[in-house]
Amino acid sequence: MAWLQVSIDADSRIAERFADALMELGALSTAIEDAAAGTEFEQPIFGEPGEPVDQLWDKSRIIALFDADADVAVMIAAAAAEAGMALPAWKEETVEAQDWVRVTQAQFDPIRISDRLWITPTWHESPAPDAINLALDPGLAFGTGSHPTTRLCLQWLDASITGGEHILDYGCGSGILAIAALKLGAADAVGIDIDKQAVTASNDNAAQNSVTATFGLPDTLVEASQYDVLLANILANPLRVLGDLLASHVRPGGRIVLSGILDEQAEELSRLYSQWFDMDAPVFDEGWTRLTGTRRSV
Repeated sequence: MAWLQVSIDADSRIAERFADALMELGALSTAIEDAAAGTEFEQPIFGEPGEPVDQLWDKSRIIALFDADADVAVMIAAAAAEAGMALPAWKEETVEAQDWVRVTQAQFDPIRISDRLWITPTWHESPAPDAINLALDPGLAFGTGSHPTTRLCLQWLDASITGGEHILDYGCGSGILAIAALKLGAADAVGIDIDKQAVTASNDNAAQNSVTATFGLPDTLVEASQYDVLLANILANPLRVLGDLLASHVRPGGRIVLSGILDEQAEELSRLYSQWFDMDAPVFDEGWTRLTGTRRSV
């Protein structure tokens, strides 16, 4: 079985209307990308959860998939008329059926965090069988170790966990940080996330790694509980809002680890958290920052 894939460049102001019109006319799927992706003119677009993104790329590329026998020319002409744009040029190619599971899996190789800590998808043999291997597959929740924000936190855990610590992972995503802490010797770990799917994924991943952790929604977190280490790999805006709450869950002398912060946001966030913590120098990786600090006595 095969499909037709069509690529069309369009002004970003009407790209969504055009893509919606294609779907209404029978396209199987549409996606909007930066037309300059992969070039020096690529435009990164960042946003915070719950906040609208008020900027799109100067020029968008619509990728649309059609049945092999679809009359693509007629559909594109009708969609252009619906969107109020001139008939665009397009590129067309045939997409053959593939084993998409294997294709997807081939994109995810084992990830080395350190000599003793690896993340290994379940379909791979570990390159370092004597190391600590986190069995983790890409799924519904954020955090597979490939992103710099997660990698920064894992590197800190690898260097800092000595054994017996009580861990809170706030915004646990896939549960990877809580699971890694346990496999590195932490006594116990609690993971909190606002997404029920993340809680489910974290429990599944913990079982897959033969560790026991407690994952739940924010209302399950014991109000007065305090931890030796609190990890929050989220984004700058929730870190701003949650500062007082997160600080309240770190015991005096305990450590906080913050990530999901862009380099240009590091100074502001470090200054904010210095109300409660003696902050260390930031650590940077590919445009992202890790902040750490030690909780002062109340």
